[in-house]
Amino acid sequence: MKKYFFIIIILFLSLFSAGCENTDFSVVTDAGIDAIKAVTLSDENVKKIALKASRQSDIKHKIAPLSNLYGKRLYNLIGTKYSSNGYDFNFKVYLSPVVNAFAMADGTIRIYSGLMDMLNDEELLFVLGHEMGHVVEKHIKKKIRLAYAGRAIRKGIASQENIAGDIARSSFGGLIELLINAQFSQQEEREADDFGIAYLQEKGLNLQSAVSALKKIATLGNKHSFLSSHPAPEVRAKRLQNQIDNPEKTGDPSLVEQIISRLKEWKNILN
Repeated sequence: MKKYFFIIIILFLSLFSAGCENTDFSVVTDAGIDAIKAVTLSDENVKKIALKASRQSDIKHKIAPLSNLYGKRLYNLIGTKYSSNGYDFNFKVYLSPVVNAFAMADGTIRIYSGLMDMLNDEELLFVLGHEMGHVVEKHIKKKIRLAYAGRAIRKGIASQENIAGDIARSSFGGLIELLINAQFSQQEEREADDFGIAYLQEKGLNLQSAVSALKKIATLGNKHSFLSSHPAPEVRAKRLQNQIDNPEKTGDPSLVEQIISRLKEWKNILN
């Protein structure tokens, strides 16, 4: 994988150094640094980036104290901290009617009160398990690496003193928003769903809660922002129902599905 990243970096730098007279080489250098970072980011650096992003996100939102009904409900369900698979997760509620939840690579899990209003306790625990799954399966780390790679490409375009460069320069930033609204591939969603249902099973809870949670989320409509980061919940619900009914039968996505999902990821990062 790293070999292909380095090939892309070399081609990328040679492409933007071709038109020397219209190129800002300081920006090209920055772009090259970002491209290398995308390849070499360690788990420790990923967690530092995620921690900084989660702190900034917390500043922008109103957090429910433990005395609040939402804060108390979450605390009674899972507490403020939970350790699993070598990760220390921390949980908070954003007091907002928005229906959303997200995870950061450092173990930060945030859920919006709007989503809590939709779900019963066991359904909520499935969603929390799902978000933890994105962390454990290192999906968030990949999003951060893709963000750096995407920023490197945008910087390379921005090094060109033309209209395309002006447009690219205006799109810098937004790492926090990208992570909060990260769009996951079908395979990543399957893995997170499996982690969520395993979490319910570990707690001795009703696995049907995973199915009912996804069916409720599906009622939001295709244009809802939560569904852009958690696609096709009704399809995922059917898959989990089949998995519950036939635990011995599990199917992985085809290679074509995986390739299409990866291409969509890159398109979303670069838009």
